[in-house]
Amino acid sequence: MMIYNNMLRKNENGATAVYAAVVLAMLLMFAALSIDVNYLYGVRNELHNAADAGSLAGASTLFKSDGTLNRQGAIDEATRIASSNKTGSQDVVEITAQTGHWSFASKTFTANENTTQTNWQERSFGELDLDTDFINAVRVYTARSDTPSFFAKILGFDQFFVSTDAVAYIGFAGTLYPAELDQPIAICEDSILDPETKQYNCNMGRMLNSGGNPATSMTAMWTNFTQDPCSTANNSDMADLTDDCDATNPNTVTFGEGMGTQNGVQDNILGNVTDCWEAYADSDGDGKPDRFWPLMLPVIRCGIDNTCSPLVGAVEVNVVWIQYKNDPWTQMNEVPTVMEDWSCTTTDTLAARQECWKDFVDHFNLQNANGDPLTDEEYEEMYQKKNIFFLPSCEDHKPTGGTGGANYGVLARIPVLVE
Repeated sequence: MMIYNNMLRKNENGATAVYAAVVLAMLLMFAALSIDVNYLYGVRNELHNAADAGSLAGASTLFKSDGTLNRQGAIDEATRIASSNKTGSQDVVEITAQTGHWSFASKTFTANENTTQTNWQERSFGELDLDTDFINAVRVYTARSDTPSFFAKILGFDQFFVSTDAVAYIGFAGTLYPAELDQPIAICEDSILDPETKQYNCNMGRMLNSGGNPATSMTAMWTNFTQDPCSTANNSDMADLTDDCDATNPNTVTFGEGMGTQNGVQDNILGNVTDCWEAYADSDGDGKPDRFWPLMLPVIRCGIDNTCSPLVGAVEVNVVWIQYKNDPWTQMNEVPTVMEDWSCTTTDTLAARQECWKDFVDHFNLQNANGDPLTDEEYEEMYQKKNIFFLPSCEDHKPTGGTGGANYGVLARIPVLVE
């Protein structure tokens, strides 16, 4: 019996040694594999950095300086920047760059090889979000098929395949950087949107706030560009901003935040703006403004807080006419006679000047806040002092600011990563 017990103890000792060897081998294997796994994660992060950089670089060149599509240039730049990154000690060489459409509704990228942009003017953000022909993003796919293994070789894995991708979206101007806005006038969003479709409308002439008449008020406000904290745009601030015809926003202003505003005409401020307009719009020096004054202006959501209105984007407008002097309908000595492709040759009688004004309003599709003027009284109401008449522009514009705003006709210059 004693001999049997000794043999049993010897067998147990042997089994323990075997178990210990197996456990030790497994621990060593897991430790070795963890080194491989950590290395693979490092490679993936490097590939992701390359994809991020490439997609942002490509998206930043997706639009040319005039706002038109630059598909091949975006692909080339995305590839160049992605390939300038390294994974391990090697350059990233397995790269695929695509242009296409990013949808916020579905959170998906759809590749699209179109070389020309679909019509996007006068279309809502929601409508464009569903249109895969609207090119607004660059996707970069990066991979490394020869990622070396270290300890995993003992399991038969000599190399690993690692891949990742990134999508950069470039939409409409939201963050506007210093000197990107031309005058401290903020356009009310409702005044450039079709009331039924809520789409951006390029052909609606509007007026600056001009008193308590609901047909002509709340179409624009003065702003001092302050945010966080937002301070009311008082008269002295505005006078300082408008003393210089080249005045621009001194601060970066950001989509979604309130911005200092003030309602009303503000006679001295409007006088400064009028002087700037007359200096620019009188192209031949005869004392008669004869061309549009293009301005890049912020778009705000009016009626929520008239001293700190939320910024929602940017728009370029063409100032058509400014009525500053007190020139009643019964005199009309300041009536326009020439502007761009329009002219009125007969102004020697009051009736002729009144007809000139009506034709001017109709030609440029100038409107009150409640629509087209239909009666003499409504045309007369428009011809009151302290008015700025402007048309949102539908020409291609140079991209401005960072992505974040809604579609008011101005594309962004700086993209954002969305995937």
